[in-house]
Amino acid sequence: MAIYLEEKDFLQQIFNACSNEQISQFTPEKRGFRIHGHSTTVRLERAFWTTLEAMAEDLGLTLPELIERTLDGCIVANDKNLASCLRVICMKYLNIYAD
Repeated sequence: MAIYLEEKDFLQQIFNACSNEQISQFTPEKRGFRIHGHSTTVRLERAFWTTLEAMAEDLGLTLPELIERTLDGCIVANDKNLASCLRVICMKYLNIYAD
């Protein structure tokens, strides 16, 4: 479904295009994982979890494996702020690799 976007107010157009089903994508959701033997909880909006699940599938990984690999890379890139790193890689994935 194509949506006509007005050049000057694309943000309002995005919000107006959200259906009731899509609103749930804005809801934060906590998930727990064991990473390198330690329990951790990550809180992200549902839209990010959906993207992370797609990324894991594309790489042939489980979601915990993807989270662990992200943390390992994030230690160098972002001083261990895992939630921020996950959000950024989601954006990069959507902008560069997603079909």
